[in-house]
Amino acid sequence: MDKPETVRGFIADLDRRAGYKRNLAFAYNVYCLHHKIEWEKPRYYQPAKLPKIPTESSIDMIKAAAPTKLGLAISISKETGLRPVEVMRLRPRDIDLANRAIYPQTAKRGSARVLKISVETQQALTIFVAQHSIAQNDTIFGSWTSDTYGKWFRHYRNKLAEKLSNPTLKQIRLYDLRHFYATMLYHKTKDILFVKQQLGHRNLETTLIYTQLIHFHDEEYTSAVTDTVEKATKLIESGFEYVTEMDGLKLFRKRK
Repeated sequence: MDKPETVRGFIADLDRRAGYKRNLAFAYNVYCLHHKIEWEKPRYYQPAKLPKIPTESSIDMIKAAAPTKLGLAISISKETGLRPVEVMRLRPRDIDLANRAIYPQTAKRGSARVLKISVETQQALTIFVAQHSIAQNDTIFGSWTSDTYGKWFRHYRNKLAEKLSNPTLKQIRLYDLRHFYATMLYHKTKDILFVKQQLGHRNLETTLIYTQLIHFHDEEYTSAVTDTVEKATKLIESGFEYVTEMDGLKLFRKRK
């Protein structure tokens, strides 16, 4: 440990990603500072890489295979784009169930925002809070942390992938639900400043990545048809967008 050049060579020769090597170099640098050892910390740069955006159907399959508590967390992540740590911090007092609105405690010193949830998630939250007698100032997901959330997400994701013999499901990361939300929001609004606000980003540059991800797969849609305002309203609340009207029928579509 007291031979900097040996440590430098060991890190450089590792068959690992730049991010892992950077963390090792940082840790050893702390050690050197503490023990007054002179060395020049090597620099490792993680190459830029666009995240893969999962399909809505894949996310919904994982949610359906998860137990109630995890399924509720996945619904909130998908519909709001909250960071996992922000989901785990949620308390009943942060949620206006009557108006289906969430006022999260924003992480990373981001901007404050209000986010809408679906009727289905509103009802699931109402039932969950009542069944578990969760007080207004208690966290909805109890002792769970973002690490706990990620662990159970991966467990049930992998279990489903093996059951369906679909290894591509294992490529879906918990944080990809945030990427899914942001990409879909930009697709619907084409308003990058609004997307920035809803994600709680401090810098617009961070949000601009979603302008590149909008065409992340072929134009695949689920279609729906209705002849009443009530049904049309429910479709819009479920994420469908209005396309046109023919023979008195309203046509809607939603990305798969």
